[in-house]
Amino acid sequence: MSGPCPHWVFGDQLGPHFLAPGEDGPDPDAPIVMIEARSVLRRRRFHRAKAHLVLSAMRHAAAALGERVRYVQADSYREGLARAAGRRRVTVCHPTSRAALRLVEGLPRVTVLPPRGFLVPFADFRRWAGEPGERRLLLEDFYHRVRRAEHLLLEPDGTPVGGRWNLDRDNRQPPPAGAAALVLPPPFEPVEDEIDDRVRADLDRWERAGEVGFVGRDGPRRFAATRPEAEQALAHFVGHRLADFGRFEDAVLHADPWMAHSALSVPLNLGLLDPGECVRAAETAYRAGRVPLNSAEGFVRQLAGWREYVWQLYWYLGEDYRHANRLGHREPLPDWFRDLDAEAVGARCLAGVLAEVRDHGWVHHIPRLMVLGNWALQHGWEPRELTDWFHRCFVDGYDWVMLANVVGMSQYADGGRITTKPYAAGGAYLNRMSDFCRPCRYRPTERLGPQACPFTTGYWAFVHRHRDLLAANHRTSRAVAGMRRLAGLPELLDAERARGQTPP
Repeated sequence: MSGPCPHWVFGDQLGPHFLAPGEDGPDPDAPIVMIEARSVLRRRRFHRAKAHLVLSAMRHAAAALGERVRYVQADSYREGLARAAGRRRVTVCHPTSRAALRLVEGLPRVTVLPPRGFLVPFADFRRWAGEPGERRLLLEDFYHRVRRAEHLLLEPDGTPVGGRWNLDRDNRQPPPAGAAALVLPPPFEPVEDEIDDRVRADLDRWERAGEVGFVGRDGPRRFAATRPEAEQALAHFVGHRLADFGRFEDAVLHADPWMAHSALSVPLNLGLLDPGECVRAAETAYRAGRVPLNSAEGFVRQLAGWREYVWQLYWYLGEDYRHANRLGHREPLPDWFRDLDAEAVGARCLAGVLAEVRDHGWVHHIPRLMVLGNWALQHGWEPRELTDWFHRCFVDGYDWVMLANVVGMSQYADGGRITTKPYAAGGAYLNRMSDFCRPCRYRPTERLGPQACPFTTGYWAFVHRHRDLLAANHRTSRAVAGMRRLAGLPELLDAERARGQTPP
């Protein structure tokens, strides 16, 4: 058969930048192949809202491409490709997971093109990082390099706008006293259509037939699933919410799960947005005087810094990184956590965050790190199993997203290769940065008795369990010294052992 070879598009490569021709891109007239592989949903229990979102996004993309696309529903990618392309050679942009890369590299007549949807080429990162173990892979150094390469928030002489690269110290305000929510327009919310209805009907049918199983709830779709929706979500965030993002970046309110966060990780990780257009929209808003520098820089840091860094580490650190477990944590995830059973939990912070994950498949980075991850770290849960849970239960969760975020940052299972200390904290931190504690049955300052905060007692038990490692780290040595001065430590440790893995 003559004509340009087809271009295969995965379900997280749905934006126009994955189809744009170029030196290492697909043919401009290439027919498009999309494969909806049922085996992906059968292998693992994904969040129902995530399954709905991805299938909706794929089917919307196919509808927008019209006759150019061959959309195949198949049992597996291998079967779908055979049906869509036969024996023709196909191209595909570098997939976002090791499993998908192994698949495409093992198929005949598939040409893998360089990755798209990220700012930094692999070769540039490797030049900076050197050989594994050669240098400390500090985010701050990498972030400066990306800012310079992309000329983001720089003066003409190459120095950072405002004189500082990092405005984190301006972005750690607690929530406004007495406020139940930030006074902001809500995030952009799409309107479902008949494609969403058909996706939901298919998922219902497959679930009734016992072909697939899910966790969580599939309410109305909350996130962009099309390119126009993603563009509207970006414009709405920059125009109405970015100005307040910076100062409240680390704050949490029980009744306001979105705060001033963008929630653009969802369309970004579907490939509907390119990070370059997002960071440049934020910079444009700053230079026009519409948003303060700390908000623009905080958003740029998340995308051009941390997101790029996590993507590169996924490929650089190798498959063995998945098995890292420096702290020797082996406890399996309990059923109440695995199944998102928020009603089983009495601690208001953990119950509230689990309920948001159950209902929406999303919470922002502080509940992920300092509530969910913090609890898992304190109680010695197996890092690889926790990584899989985050991958399955979050609508923006992918293998490349969660590996360094959970193994490295959240669980310190790599022993500090990408962070300088474990992110463990007691109830005092949650009380300072959220409104969870005041109506809670537990008291953040109490360590003993029926009102002892389980995050506080869990924190001191964690410090005690890993006291030798923490004492050798200058950033955590004071915690060990403080633990040794605690009154009632033996009783606290006995109470924690008695609690075990029961919900708090």
